[in-house]
Amino acid sequence: MRRFTVRRPRLPRTRAGQRRLVQAVVAVCVLALLPATWLRLTTGDRLRTTADVPRTEVAVVFGAGLWDGEPSPYLAHRLDAAAQLYRAGRIEVVLVTGDNSREDYDEPDAMRAYLIRHGVPDGRIVSDYAGFDTWDSCVRAKKIFGVDRAVLISQGFHVRRAVALCEAAGVSSHGVGVAEPHDATWYYGGVREVLAAGKAALDATFRPDPRFLGPREAGVERALTAARGERARE
Repeated sequence: MRRFTVRRPRLPRTRAGQRRLVQAVVAVCVLALLPATWLRLTTGDRLRTTADVPRTEVAVVFGAGLWDGEPSPYLAHRLDAAAQLYRAGRIEVVLVTGDNSREDYDEPDAMRAYLIRHGVPDGRIVSDYAGFDTWDSCVRAKKIFGVDRAVLISQGFHVRRAVALCEAAGVSSHGVGVAEPHDATWYYGGVREVLAAGKAALDATFRPDPRFLGPREAGVERALTAARGERARE
């Protein structure tokens, strides 16, 4: 029987070799953190709360998973914030953007139904069924739905990336970060964002087309026209 010997990597024995190893490790760490630093620097003045976010006609809520066909707790909290902004008169229309790549998985319709149950009229909700990731949602908000300015609603660990990407896509944005308890899901999301920041930097630099673009849709424009008409009659 043939035996295989696993060799452990050898650390440099000389001071010069050890110094080069440390420098290489530091360089890798710096490169890994550069995208996250870019996100913080570019979005520092764009984050708000539901109490002080500027009045904006459109809010964008990003999908965050379904549990048995209903919004996951994190997604429900995002939708709660959108409903709160609507009731306070700080937004007029909610664009819900999420994944509907399978017949048995429909984030936008579940988000719509939740908002309706929480006081947002159906006519003020517009669905984007091809928001497969944050970049796709931002590009489609601009190119498909004609959104130029928006309030973006997500958890705090994700909202900076959403703002940076929507700004890169041409949507002037403020972000509302929904607070969450620091549980396992929160820590997982934070770690994931460090990795996702690298992709975000590439998307903002090269600006690829989303996986599905499609024709222009007038849903947001119609909803805003209806909202303005209602205000004029008041």
